[in-house]
Amino acid sequence: MSEINKNNIIDKRKTLVFKVVFVLLALSVVYAVVMLINAPSGVSKKEYEYVKTDYVLMILQCVVGMIVIFLPSRVEQKFGIDIPDIMEIIYFIFLFCAIYLGEVQNFYYRIPFWDMILHAFSAGMLGALGFVIVDFLNHSEKSHIHLSPFFVSLFALCFAVTCGVVWEIYEYTADHILGTNMQKFMTADGTVLSGHATLGDTMKDIIVDLIGALVIVSLGYVHLRKKERRLAEKRLKQAEKVQVVKN
Repeated sequence: MSEINKNNIIDKRKTLVFKVVFVLLALSVVYAVVMLINAPSGVSKKEYEYVKTDYVLMILQCVVGMIVIFLPSRVEQKFGIDIPDIMEIIYFIFLFCAIYLGEVQNFYYRIPFWDMILHAFSAGMLGALGFVIVDFLNHSEKSHIHLSPFFVSLFALCFAVTCGVVWEIYEYTADHILGTNMQKFMTADGTVLSGHATLGDTMKDIIVDLIGALVIVSLGYVHLRKKERRLAEKRLKQAEKVQVVKN
């Protein structure tokens, strides 16, 4: 199979995944709006019972998901950054797992460590995206920047962790304004946590973001170091050939 055919197949799969995730999020918004009308107010009295604030959160998350799902294509169009199709597919799958499965299907409470798994997954994905951004800048004709493997890795790590911190700020803001429970300060049975326990979810997310990004960045650093050595050896051999010709 030719490279062009492979790229066409991957592009079709990317489009299919995009459409499926977008439609599911749109249908979830309609479902949440309908359920919000008759949902009880206040704090949940039963485990896994949805109250009005839960449906408000569901609507918010699905709407945000329907907006940010266009982010890769907008970045490519505006900045000319070529984001690999595989990475875009992974991004769409992440939105599906985080929003549709996590919020709509309540996997955050039903599946142990679901939140931790997604944070590790997203940190690795953002770390890889950081490498893509720097690689674009390093090879851009408009840019005279060429970062060493260490600084490429440092940027990718800072980029991933910063995105994780911004997400926590978003969760805190939503909880404060809308009365939602994104930062999980309340358990599934309605028990409100207090003291040190209330920081558990936020700090755990940030720590997992750091570890997940660090793993991917470390692998990327090793790859870049090997690539730099191969290029250096290639230049050395070319220089030796030129010297032999001159002599």
